Amino acid sequence: MMSRQVHVYCARHCAEPWECVLSLIAHKHETKLKGVIYFQAIEEVYYDHLRSAAKSPNPALTFCVKTHDRLYYMVAPSAEAMRIWMDVIVTGAEGYTQFMN
Repeated sequence: MMSRQVHVYCARHCAEPWECVLSLIAHKHETKLKGVIYFQAIEEVYYDHLRSAAKSPNPALTFCVKTHDRLYYMVAPSAEAMRIWMDVIVTGAEGYTQFMN
């Protein structure tokens, strides 16, 4: 599975539950999208305990978002932020699954 390092800030956007995405941007104050992750594509969210992201600027604060197509490495600014981000992403993905059933 191919992956690459991207410094990303995430924002959850949705008007309808089936349209929910994580918007990936390079910096907090930037408006240009680097991409989106659809919640329905998320398979797993987990802490990078194996330190797979060798180029991560902070391996201790790196977590993974696995989708159908690729693996994203996310780096949080703090341990607390990482826990919150992971929880929000998992909740969004589970919420989408429950909505569609």
